[in-house]
Amino acid sequence: EDYQWEVSDFQIPDKEKLVIYELLIRDFAEEHTFKAVREKLDYLEDLNINVLELMPVNEFEGNSSWGYNPSFYFAPDKYYGPRNELKKLIDECHKRGIAVVIDMVLNHSYGQSPFVQMYMDNWTITPENPWYNVESNFENPNLRWGYDFNHEADVVKELVDSVNSFWMTEYKVDGFRFDFTKGFSNTPFGESSWGSEYDAARIANLKRMADEIWKRKEDALVIFEHLSDNTEEKELADYGILMWGILHGQYREAARGNTGVSDLSPGVYDNRGWNEPNLITYAESHDEERIMVSLLQSGFIEGDYNIRQLPTALKRVELNSVFLLPLPGPKMIWQFGERGYDLSINRCEDGIGNNCRLDPKPPCWEYLNNSDRTDLFQVMAQLNYLKQTYEEFTPESFDYHLSGQVRWYRLSHSGNHVFAVGNFGATSTTGNVTFPETGKWFEFFTQDSIEVETASQSFSMQPGEYRLYSTRKLAKTQVVTDMPEIDLGKDEIQIYPNPATSVVTVVSVKPISKIEIYTVSGTMIKQLNVSHKIQVKISTENYIPGIYFVHIFQENNRITKKLVIK
Repeated sequence: EDYQWEVSDFQIPDKEKLVIYELLIRDFAEEHTFKAVREKLDYLEDLNINVLELMPVNEFEGNSSWGYNPSFYFAPDKYYGPRNELKKLIDECHKRGIAVVIDMVLNHSYGQSPFVQMYMDNWTITPENPWYNVESNFENPNLRWGYDFNHEADVVKELVDSVNSFWMTEYKVDGFRFDFTKGFSNTPFGESSWGSEYDAARIANLKRMADEIWKRKEDALVIFEHLSDNTEEKELADYGILMWGILHGQYREAARGNTGVSDLSPGVYDNRGWNEPNLITYAESHDEERIMVSLLQSGFIEGDYNIRQLPTALKRVELNSVFLLPLPGPKMIWQFGERGYDLSINRCEDGIGNNCRLDPKPPCWEYLNNSDRTDLFQVMAQLNYLKQTYEEFTPESFDYHLSGQVRWYRLSHSGNHVFAVGNFGATSTTGNVTFPETGKWFEFFTQDSIEVETASQSFSMQPGEYRLYSTRKLAKTQVVTDMPEIDLGKDEIQIYPNPATSVVTVVSVKPISKIEIYTVSGTMIKQLNVSHKIQVKISTENYIPGIYFVHIFQENNRITKKLVIK
């Protein structure tokens, strides 16, 4: 059936205010479906992101994949659900003010592609194939995947334009993140090259493609994973293209407490000599080891201050966030970075091995039962809100010092100022900083204020401490995702709300191993093995109103509570 769109006039947010959330459908929810992501949009809206970037959703080979092995370019992958479910997801995002960008792989295809199979001999491309090169232009084996598109061929240019036009028209996507755009030419690169050298032919092909996208949708987001020499990146960025800006190593080391090799300045576009703020700076993407893994394994230890302990490691990611998200230009968050995801990228699906980069990873929604993790979520959500709400975060002028132990930045717009300072060391220190002006300054996180009588100030700062000041008081927005302190009183277990409607929470003093829910007639309708949690949320959205009995198992004990569904 044709999908009936509810939003037909969506306005894409301003580039400088973008907070992009990169998401893999397969690993975001256990159901690995478009529908499951849609049902969790309250969570993403609560985080205050305004762009959802989906890793490849067009048909790829096999079922379980990151999606960078494409075969069909005009169909959503069957593993994630019917096409109208993808349309519902996009429509629902638009209703919430969230743009949708899809990851598109046009450097190469894999063997199921009809474009490959029509001209091949024993799985080898023949010279007659109009779409593909017989050999990749990259000799480096690390840069060769599948069958290499010939981007100089007119038929490939037509195909590229058709693919992009189709997804913008049929699915109303708001733009694309293009994978490995360094491959968009036939310029030969040697075995030791990573293809980063300036390539005029490649730039011409990429600009042509971007122009064709903007002809069809003038405000479409065009994002490149290019990661080449700065000369080429600057030219593309100044043309209006958003460029991925990886700063994983720097933010990892900064969070670890390694202040000597963690200069964050390259995450600001003017540090690279760019004229336009089109740098999408990120600390993590799908490709990197999770920073929390590194912190828990090798964070610095100085006396009682231990970055390898979970609460401290999460605070270090808060510090990183204060020195990432508010900086000028668009920013990106990799899924679950907002709650300190700490399972290795190399973890195997069975949880035993450690050499399984592409294996499915559990979503770990139980992390939201940990107040230290939801504190990180709260900080990031508030920063995202500030970036999109106050003009200071789209500054007319800014200055920064993003290396060493004490780091700071100043953002100014129309006489209003923001000033942030943080201690990235693992020891306490005194920070000597200069405010843009004297007078009353408000600290955002504490909602306190100070009187700055002289611009030069000294702060005594604990390791990992951060402050965000402003000349006008910045309001906090309501962020629902939290882990409140629950007073159980004399009861060891509570169920709330009770009566309930769509969700119920079970809270216990002792760890819970299993929960079973029964109707009054004795039929079990739900069983959850919950791995010794003390707080469990259960969806009751499809339950028939009435009385139910909830069996809560703790080691060898079973406690039964009555639950009423309205």
